[in-house]
Amino acid sequence: MEAFDILLTTSFWVAAIRIASPLIFATMGELICERAGVLNLGIEGIMTAGAFAGWITVYAGGDLWTGVAVAALAGMGFGLLHGFLTVPLGLSQHVTGIGITLLATSITYFTYRIALPEVTSPPKIEAFVPFAVPGLSNIPLVGPALFNQTPLTYLAFVSVAIVAWILYRTPVGIAVRAAGENPAAVEAQGISVTAVRIGSVMAGSALMAVGGAFLTMSAFNSFFFEMVNGRGWICIALVVFGSWRPGKALIGAILFAAFDAYQVRLQQVTGGVVPYQVFLMLPYVLSILALVFVARRATYPKALMVPYQKGER
Repeated sequence: MEAFDILLTTSFWVAAIRIASPLIFATMGELICERAGVLNLGIEGIMTAGAFAGWITVYAGGDLWTGVAVAALAGMGFGLLHGFLTVPLGLSQHVTGIGITLLATSITYFTYRIALPEVTSPPKIEAFVPFAVPGLSNIPLVGPALFNQTPLTYLAFVSVAIVAWILYRTPVGIAVRAAGENPAAVEAQGISVTAVRIGSVMAGSALMAVGGAFLTMSAFNSFFFEMVNGRGWICIALVVFGSWRPGKALIGAILFAAFDAYQVRLQQVTGGVVPYQVFLMLPYVLSILALVFVARRATYPKALMVPYQKGER
């Protein structure tokens, strides 16, 4: 198979959409946080916690959608902590975010060892299975890629539309965007900037956790350490790549996923002539180049990472 022919195969695009799904959830979550003026570097740990929370819920006997809900609640809990420390207390968003990542990751690993002390290999669960949309899944190339995926993949794309609609078509969205641009204007309207920002961080963290849950409940059927593997940091870059707009961020997530799926297949084409490490770093190199090109023209929220106290002007 030639390198270019890979791009025309159905399996490539099916894999790309599957790889993009957790990135879409987490990117939308980070976008909401940053639109409200809060940088959430706890995303990596929150995704790990969500992956474990969803998986252990199903392993303990809950159904899959209950697992998704529990993962979202776990994310909201860490979001509440991050929001409380950074918004009313005004602590460094960088330091707090890294602390949340360390805390969430450590709690997850500790809980895993306590709950399953004798386990040597990760137990498996019955994960979501692909659901073919009648008629649409038969469309050549596009059908299997977009309309023969698991329910969480469909939910990921729906979340983009919901986030975009809320941000640009509802009073809540206007308040969120204003909190990230001009919080004094929000306060002037009698709206609590603190409530808007903390609520945004909680909602965004819930989406991040669902992105983590996708890994254990759709991509795989078990939980293992390091499964998030830097996806959270990629999502932070995708928000910048998308210029803080849901649609563009979605395109960025799919592009990165396509790079990732492509490098796996490219290794097979070269037959081991090129060291595999070169292919592993290819998606990240291409992402950095794209980020550098796009970020120069990106307009970031003016009050991003700027603490605000009531009464300030």
